[in-house]
Formats: sequence, structure tokens, C-alpha cells
Amino acid sequence: MKCFGLHHARLHRQFGSAKPVLQPAARKYISTQKVTPQSAHDRLAAQRQNRPIAPHLTIYKWEYVSATSALHRITGVLLSGSLYGLANFYLFAPTLGIHLDSATIVDAFGSLPIAIKAGLKFCAAIPFTYHAFNGVKHLVWDTGRLLGNVQSRRVSWVVMACSMSSSLFLVLGNI
Repeated sequence: MKCFGLHHARLHRQFGSAKPVLQPAARKYISTQKVTPQSAHDRLAAQRQNRPIAPHLTIYKWEYVSATSALHRITGVLLSGSLYGLANFYLFAPTLGIHLDSATIVDAFGSLPIAIKAGLKFCAAIPFTYHAFNGVKHLVWDTGRLLGNVQSRRVSWVVMACSMSSSLFLVLGNI
């Protein structure tokens, strides 16, 4: 008998005796029981008691790069929240009986002492500049560059230095 051009005896000499390829699986019997919704809820609540609350904050070493990532998210929320808050306040100010227009804001800000003006300008400029420079850093990271530990740490320090210096320039350039 030929099998793919080879005799059966020759196949037997080369590959040994034929053994079954598939073995029957061992059967394992399990038992099930009915669970009421209340007992399922209680069991889930008990399991949740053993889970860590925020493992990413407790199991990893807090480093400068992770702090800059958190700061990027915080500045994003701060910028968008203040934009929406100021826009809504500006929109509803006439309804509340508050006279709020550009000339009033400029007059009120112009009457402040220079130190307070500079402080307010810096507090307004630093989230913008940091979020902008850190956003550029993330765009560079998206290209696959500067992802090493040392490189990402250096770039994070460069982002902080650029945002501080540009914020100071924005504040002191217009006093």
C-alpha cells in the first residue's frame, strides 16, 4: 500500500508505530448550586472589601515623570473647567444683575497693585504654558521618540523649564 508515494513499511520504520493523535480528555465533574441575587450581591461586596482602592498609586514608585503626567491631566481639567465656569458666569451675569463686560474687567484689573497683577497673571499663564509644552512632549512620544527612562525624565524637566520661563516672560513682558 502506498501512502503519499511511500510504502507503509518504510513509513513504519521511519516514524515508528502509529499512535493516536488525540487522547480522550479526562472528565471532571463539577456541581452547581442556585445562588440568589442577594447572596450574589453579598459575595461581590465581600470580594470588593479585599481589593486595593487605587493600586497604581500604591504599588509604583512615584517619580517625576509620573508627577508630570498627573499634572498634565490636572491642568487640562483646570483649564477646561475654568473656561466653562467663566463662560457660564459671563453668560448669566446679566440675569444675576452683575455688570460684567470687558471694560469693567479691564478697569478692575488695572486698579490692582502690580504685585497682585503679576501673581494673577502667573497663575493664569502657568497652566496654559505647561499644558501646551507637555502636549507637544506627548505628541513627540506618540511618534515613538524619547521614550527611554533617562530621556523622558530630561524632557519632563525641559518642559517644566520652558513653561516656567515662558510664563515669567508673559507676566513680566506686559507689566
